[in-house]
Amino acid sequence: MRMYREEVTEAVLEAKRAKGLTWAALAKVVGRHPVWTTSALLGQQSMSEDEATAAVALLGLDPAYVAPLTESPLKGSLDSDVPTDPLIYRLHEITQVYGSTIKALIHEEFGDGIMSAIDFELDIERVSDPKGDRVKITYNGKFLPYRKW
Repeated sequence: MRMYREEVTEAVLEAKRAKGLTWAALAKVVGRHPVWTTSALLGQQSMSEDEATAAVALLGLDPAYVAPLTESPLKGSLDSDVPTDPLIYRLHEITQVYGSTIKALIHEEFGDGIMSAIDFELDIERVSDPKGDRVKITYNGKFLPYRKW
């Protein structure tokens, strides 16, 4: 019986919740950064067999869940409509408002090209602030210049 990636993600989330695990705890067992591990377990990265086996064991899932976690995913598989989840919507809104500014500043600093989403790192931090804690999101991607003809 073929198991679909969405079913695996649902099982991961259910087991994580039932066991009271954190993404950081899963990342520690997998041996990867929490952002990458979370992305992989939500279906956006492919894990090695060892990584998938470690996650499945901690979650107490059937070993049949290992194989789908190692398959190449369909990346960017969120709906193409404007997201309705408030947090994801705000990230979308940031791109809508600041996307052209970010593009202009990158082009001014680096030239004509793009930031890689493959050779890429993402980090999320809590920053204490007397007016209320802040979220710091860092995108760190390799610059890829467009080739000249």
